[in-house]
Amino acid sequence: MPIADKHEGTTTKAFAGLRVLDFSTTIAGPHCARMLADMGAEVIKIETEGGETMRTRPPLRKGCSTVFGQLNVGKKSVVLDLKSEDGKEAVRRLVATADILVENFRPGVMRRLRLDYDRVRPLNPGLIYCSISGYGQSGPSAELPAYAPVIHAASGYDMAHLAYQPGRSRPDYCGIYHADVVTGTYGFGAIASALYQRTVTGLGQHIDVSMLESMLTLTVIELQSSQFSMKPPPRPMFGPTETANGYVMITVASEKTFQGLMGVIGRPEWISDPRFSTYAARRDNWADMMDGVEAWSRPLSTDACLVALSAAGVPASAYRTVTEALADPQLAHRGALSPVEDEGGSFRVLNLPFRMSAADTTPATTMAALGEHTDALREEIGLPRDAPIPTGKTAATN
Repeated sequence: MPIADKHEGTTTKAFAGLRVLDFSTTIAGPHCARMLADMGAEVIKIETEGGETMRTRPPLRKGCSTVFGQLNVGKKSVVLDLKSEDGKEAVRRLVATADILVENFRPGVMRRLRLDYDRVRPLNPGLIYCSISGYGQSGPSAELPAYAPVIHAASGYDMAHLAYQPGRSRPDYCGIYHADVVTGTYGFGAIASALYQRTVTGLGQHIDVSMLESMLTLTVIELQSSQFSMKPPPRPMFGPTETANGYVMITVASEKTFQGLMGVIGRPEWISDPRFSTYAARRDNWADMMDGVEAWSRPLSTDACLVALSAAGVPASAYRTVTEALADPQLAHRGALSPVEDEGGSFRVLNLPFRMSAADTTPATTMAALGEHTDALREEIGLPRDAPIPTGKTAATN
């Protein structure tokens, strides 16, 4: 059963009582702040009158984006004009009560708004101020515009990935934004670390998270091979193995799995064959070994291959779509998805990928409309009584 189920009645949220100001847009910052919200922090998302850009991203139902919901469920929405003095004063009041601030503007934007760390720190010395940007807050590239696809190219990730695709010279199109999710997660980890440090020092600090450096952390082997000469194997070591009706991914990463695979394909003599008996020899003769594996797999269905490989303890999987992966009984067992309601209806979001034995990590069940909480915070943030409040329904028509 899911870990949380072992503690009936567990309602503790690890970050309950913390207040977060979320100035971020698109994916990296919102993902970071969504993790904080799931952990129990009160996250106040600061939006413009037109609403954050991701509110218009499909899939849309009655003008409501489920992608925006995935990234922002559980947050409050407050609309402020950060270029106005009233808006800046409202932020300063919020900063004085906040524990964490997350922003992912291009470096210099918050300074021009007079809301940068150096200006707001005197209002709240305990504030943890997390800035997420493409290249970091300083340096020759700091003010360059950057989104995840640009960072994928700039980090070497795309060319490193291409090196594993024999016979190809054109990099892949970018549709899955690894840089955003990885950077947002590093931001979350840095914030949690700063919270712990604050329990010792009583002081907050500025966190500077670089998407470029975050993306480079994914190239563990390539980062080292770029510094030293390494001969690549004649065939990439991890890729599709053909079956009668598709492909499977087989991962041979230990002596035990190599020996198990040789038994499955009926080649036990290859265990002692000098071409394959050691990791170094196998690497040099990888193409020959995998040709033998495919001679076994091609006449069999994908399901038949997986049954045989699983029985021998060889890590393997069919290539699945996201729709197929979401139907995996393992995800249902772990309660990996939660229902959320917004003005467009119901949809599901992915929960945090970890469970805690004494803390609740599930998300909220409703998604805030644009500006939904502005009025409730009006007195606290000092907004004039006659200031108009945009609604989610108004924003959906913009």
